[in-house]
Amino acid sequence: MGDKRPIRVMLVDDHAMVRTGLRQFLKGFTDMELAGEASNGAEAVDICLQAAPDVVLMDLVMPDMDGSQATRRIRQLCPQVQVIALTSFQEQDMVERTLQAGAIGYLLKNVSAEELAGAIRAAHAGRPTLSQEAAEALVQATRQRPELGGDLSGREREVLELLVEGLSNGQIAERLTISPATVRFHVSSILRKLGASSRAEAVSLAWQHHLVERK
Repeated sequence: MGDKRPIRVMLVDDHAMVRTGLRQFLKGFTDMELAGEASNGAEAVDICLQAAPDVVLMDLVMPDMDGSQATRRIRQLCPQVQVIALTSFQEQDMVERTLQAGAIGYLLKNVSAEELAGAIRAAHAGRPTLSQEAAEALVQATRQRPELGGDLSGREREVLELLVEGLSNGQIAERLTISPATVRFHVSSILRKLGASSRAEAVSLAWQHHLVERK
């Protein structure tokens, strides 16, 4: 315990209220301090280069550059900085992609303050921390890949059905009461899982493989 310097933590989330809550969380621990904040992935990379944090708490679904892309870029430019994904999403492909990008931790936003603090300290020491959901997703990833569309989440199936109906991202966001950024993320994930290069191809595959019901 020779180094008494507080762990410098950077917050990255496109929701100001989330950042406010995390800011208050950090004030409850004397061994941590705020190093900086960013509201999207591209901003996170720029601020990280200036602020030199020890640990970054990274949201994943954000505009301009998502959290996985930002994590990869930060780890390339600042390999000494550890990144913990702090997200509401637990889909298998997101867990895999984020850890492959270089994140040392993957936690859901319902984590307790003590658990999050422990994960930050562990990351600073170079030790990984995974939520139970993330660990289970990695176990699933070692198993045989399912048939086409079998790995779509419930929400992704809802989005796919609306794509088949011909709705735009904005219309899907309104129908499902989610943000356009979240819709874009789900559409991107659907295309990747189906191996489709476009929305039109995804719709075609959905019909061919009976991934949606005909109405």
